[in-house]
Amino acid sequence: MMIPFRMFPRIYLAVAFVFGVVVFGSVGYVVVEGYSWVEALYMTVITVSTVGFGEVRELSDNGMVFTTILIMGSLGTFAYSISALTTYFVNGEYRNTFKEARLKQEVDKLSGHVIVCGSGRVGDMAIQELLDHATPVVVIENDLEKAERLAEEGKLVIAGDATRDENLESAGIARAKSVITTLPDDAQNLYVILAAREMAPGIHIISRASKSNSVSKFRVAGANNVIMPDKVGGAHMASLVVMPDVLEFLDHVRIQGADAINLEEIPVNVLPQGLKASTLGELDARNRVGVNVVGMKKSDGNFVINPGRDTPLDDACKLFVLGTVDQIRTLNRLLGIQPPQV
Repeated sequence: MMIPFRMFPRIYLAVAFVFGVVVFGSVGYVVVEGYSWVEALYMTVITVSTVGFGEVRELSDNGMVFTTILIMGSLGTFAYSISALTTYFVNGEYRNTFKEARLKQEVDKLSGHVIVCGSGRVGDMAIQELLDHATPVVVIENDLEKAERLAEEGKLVIAGDATRDENLESAGIARAKSVITTLPDDAQNLYVILAAREMAPGIHIISRASKSNSVSKFRVAGANNVIMPDKVGGAHMASLVVMPDVLEFLDHVRIQGADAINLEEIPVNVLPQGLKASTLGELDARNRVGVNVVGMKKSDGNFVINPGRDTPLDDACKLFVLGTVDQIRTLNRLLGIQPPQV
């Protein structure tokens, strides 16, 4: 694999300077002293390396002046080269360089992943939920300490500002299916929305909002969904007072996650041709494994809650099924549906 120039700029410059000194010295000895190219190269090497060998021939006055200039120039070149090597190898910068190259390779392999901008309290929850759902995630985090912590945990992390276009590109936004921006500042989230919508017009964007008047602005900018964590949290707490048992039950229902009761979405178009039944009753998911079809999204975008057995199906509709982890896994196996791979 070729390593780009930007990965080792000082190393490449150091090599170029050394090569330049050798070429300069060789050409100079040919012109000034009339040496052959082999003699000129040999004289240049023994001069800049200070090994103490004798000259090929006795130098003229012009040759002595040129040799002095060559020695002075080579001192600066080798000093810079030693400094560059010390920085990269002794200080450990080469490890960071190879880490970046390896991260780029891993991100370049992803497609249909989710980009999470910011790993605060809201971002961490989103990352963990996505990983529980076997969804590949790339995190953009500006805090170097947080970025290192996430990388040590095995997550794909780009250390940088999510509002910079190059970091979104590095995260593979052109191949991603969604962007979740959870930055604490609404202005930063707005910029991420605008940049993401411009760079990937068809991508699904979900943004956090801290102020109520930001919601409409985010939607106009291109966000598909806008979430206010404080508002959602307050409504959830109030609901625990009004109908605690219902909320407690819903808290146990996860979306294709790791809990005992899961809710999963099944597009009809992924079913094998022999199972694309004309009605829900013909599919008969409940009698197969005990899974309940609790909802359906029709081809026209309308939702049907608790659809009946005679509900017609088509390739554009989606079913929402509720069941235990084992039941849903069994249903996927019977229907020939492969779980998403990380």
